[in-house]
Amino acid sequence: MNVTHPFFDEHGDKLREECGIFGAINASDASALTALGLHALQHRGQEAAGITSFDGKEFFTRRGTGHVAENFSSQEAIAELPGHMAAGHVRYSTTGGSGLRNVQPLYADLASGGFAVAHNGNISNALTLRKELVERGAIFQSTSDTEVIIHLVATSRYPTTIDRLVDALRMVEGAYSLIVLTPEGLIACRDPLGIRPLVMGKIGDSIIFASESVAFDVIGAEMIREVNPGELVHVAFNGKIESLRPFGNPKPRPCIFEHVYFSRPDSIFAGKSVYSVRKEIGAQLAIESPAEADLVVPVPDSGVPAAIGYAQQSGIPFELGIIRSHYVGRTFIQPSDGARHSGVKRKHNANRSLVEGKRIVLIDDSIVRGTTSMKIVEMMREAGAAEVHFRVASAPFAHSCFYGVDVPERTKLLAARMELEPMRQFIKADSLAFVSIDGLYRAVGAQGRNADSPQFCDACFTGEYPTSLTDLAQRKAKDAQLSFDKVA
Repeated sequence: MNVTHPFFDEHGDKLREECGIFGAINASDASALTALGLHALQHRGQEAAGITSFDGKEFFTRRGTGHVAENFSSQEAIAELPGHMAAGHVRYSTTGGSGLRNVQPLYADLASGGFAVAHNGNISNALTLRKELVERGAIFQSTSDTEVIIHLVATSRYPTTIDRLVDALRMVEGAYSLIVLTPEGLIACRDPLGIRPLVMGKIGDSIIFASESVAFDVIGAEMIREVNPGELVHVAFNGKIESLRPFGNPKPRPCIFEHVYFSRPDSIFAGKSVYSVRKEIGAQLAIESPAEADLVVPVPDSGVPAAIGYAQQSGIPFELGIIRSHYVGRTFIQPSDGARHSGVKRKHNANRSLVEGKRIVLIDDSIVRGTTSMKIVEMMREAGAAEVHFRVASAPFAHSCFYGVDVPERTKLLAARMELEPMRQFIKADSLAFVSIDGLYRAVGAQGRNADSPQFCDACFTGEYPTSLTDLAQRKAKDAQLSFDKVA
């Protein structure tokens, strides 16, 4: 999503998926359909939204900061986006800025005609490619890595738009799911490892694509299948659907954190119900890390399915010992530690009459910086909990993500700085345990993690990145040279 790396986040203690995409073709109400689909994907990006449509002659774009409802809830807004084909995008901003120039879909007039693209993911050699393109005379209008794809398509010498797009994608590394609009139709594609999600569906005669299957449920569409890793699907206005596999058949490595946190629980990802997987993660936690306690309490809302699974496996009653206010803005937008910590209490409140005097098992999806976990444990103690045992429905998050997730730099990740016991002391829990990496894999239906050929991208836990990281390597080499020069 951004040419600057996505882990320089100074503001939050929760991970942020950077965007969600949706596209429709051969739909009489393509823009309205897209707006509804984006509503269902709002959890994937809450800082900006955009829709581009095509009426057979012209492209139309409307973009704005804020939620989908703030930008596309009126008939007037939809009327500005006529046509039978549309693509939409919801996003979080990263260090590249949240200005309108970075809000997608991005659009350009190429020699072959209009070209609009909505992108979920992150290109890990975008800085390198951008430098090369600028040296050849390219002029960039945004700081988004997505614009690199547009310039590569524009400068390709292949004859057709699809061939030029394939040529461009052969030069990029990292993660991407794309929805592209051209005068010939819609192209949906997914990176060769399938790191970022993309699914295909239909409603009537319309073919639609989305980051998650829940978008199809919301609009009453039928899910056809996932777009395969490395697949390009071209849908023409005459209804013809063409599938291409130009990148061979590498072993897929979808992001396992979609199961842990990013996807909505009512979505299907990698062929599995996200809700069922999260319950099973909780069950694995109960098997691996039992606790003598009176209540299992989720950290709402993301800890709820895992807490249900933990309670069912352990036989300890599940209770809502923390009540979440749904009318408080996300705590990561607060600019200071003090404001962020007060935001935790405004967002979550202990159910004192329930937890007082009880031994509590707290279940959360992850620990990032640890500050929110510490405040929630403190809140439980202030409400009179006798013991607080913290259980985490993921492995220790110890490594940065370079594939489209906004993660604090590694020095600020608690699991990168501390072993388990110091982490427990930091959050002030009576005990602390994470699900094992093999337990996480068992929850998604595997026997365990295949160390020689992992079934998912789990680099945030293991540090084993499935692609090259050119920009990072060059930055490290430059830093090393600067350090050497200073010593010399």
